[in-house]
Amino acid sequence: QVQLVESGGGLVQAGGSLRLSCAASGRTFSTYAMAWFRQAPGKEREFVAVISRASTTYYTNAVKGRFTISRDNAKNTVYLQMNSLKLEDTAVYYCAANPGSMGWRTNESWYDTWGQGTQVTVSS
Repeated sequence: QVQLVESGGGLVQAGGSLRLSCAASGRTFSTYAMAWFRQAPGKEREFVAVISRASTTYYTNAVKGRFTISRDNAKNTVYLQMNSLKLEDTAVYYCAANPGSMGWRTNESWYDTWGQGTQVTVSS
């Protein structure tokens, strides 16, 4: 069974940067589609970015040009580099996996494995 562990969250000033990491267990990480979602206080969880097993990437409009998702299959890790952070980026960030599937999706229900989340707080 795949397990995901996020790290790298914290408190940062607006305009700053953070890099989130998500370490995955399992010997076939290279076949996983990996995504980041986030949930702000009082709001529903929303899609942020995805990287397919072929390293195709897709971002929600709110983070395009500021966030970059990447993966290191040798380290079984997916990253989310977040630059030019805004107050509205404050949320708990979750990584999610769909092991063994081709392509990618933005809807939560397509992902069957989730991490515990890491808090990102952007201050003014």
